[in-house]
Amino acid sequence: MPVWKLSNTRAIEVDRPCVVCILNATPDSFADGGEYNTVPLAVERAREAIDQGADMLDIGGESTRPGASRVDDGEQIRRVVPIIEAIRKRGIEIPISVDTTRSVVARAALGAGADAINDVSAMTEDPEMLGVAAGVGCGVVLMHRLLSSDLDSYSDRYDEDPVYGDVVDEVCRVLRLQRDAAIEAGVLMDRVVLDPGLGFGKSVEDNMALISRTGEIGDLGCPVMSGLSRKSFVGRAVLGRDSEPSERVDATVGLSLAHLGAGARIFRVHDVSEHRLALDRAWADRGGR
Repeated sequence: MPVWKLSNTRAIEVDRPCVVCILNATPDSFADGGEYNTVPLAVERAREAIDQGADMLDIGGESTRPGASRVDDGEQIRRVVPIIEAIRKRGIEIPISVDTTRSVVARAALGAGADAINDVSAMTEDPEMLGVAAGVGCGVVLMHRLLSSDLDSYSDRYDEDPVYGDVVDEVCRVLRLQRDAAIEAGVLMDRVVLDPGLGFGKSVEDNMALISRTGEIGDLGCPVMSGLSRKSFVGRAVLGRDSEPSERVDATVGLSLAHLGAGARIFRVHDVSEHRLALDRAWADRGGR
């Protein structure tokens, strides 16, 4: 049975759709900023997400929306570690990933009870990150991005679209390099998930190409994460207009189903119940494959 191993004791089955609940302990995330940035609110959301069918929580203390200001290590730790500790103290055993590019934050979160590191820089921003992941033996998500979030723009707002040549070939090339770097550092292959970084330095057309050609990313030998939830390109591609994040729920679910069909198996989402129902129904209709 294919699994994503997060440690020697925790794993997630990836031979079916897996739903990861986004839980941002931030005031400025694009879709849920300020909604869960206290311990009681975050714990309540964690319990709700589990009841709705989440397989995992992804907790972050720094917004990665385009144009967001960077947050120092200490503030990230102050935001995420008490939430992770509180979730674990309440006996909640669901797997948790920490969304950070900083090794100090990752180390603190793992010590508090997290199981994986979700790094939007594919562990290139902080040279210590690979060593932390290898030393602990945790799960890792390696994501492709073109620029750090503070220097980026929304996918439908570029004055000039990013230039890749073939965006899928380029994303695969970078993810292959970072996967190999992780393995060389001592991260086990079955701990690695790859994320094409939808919305991170890609035009609307680039994002759609990455979705439709997800099989080429899957050929790198790791499960593929879908991270398109409520993003601007979803509104532009599906609704065909400017839209607010709250207007993109149905469009997100629809595009997530397309991504499932193209080979994604792990879905990082804001709207857990909607995705659990739709993905499970689609999986059943596909005969579980």
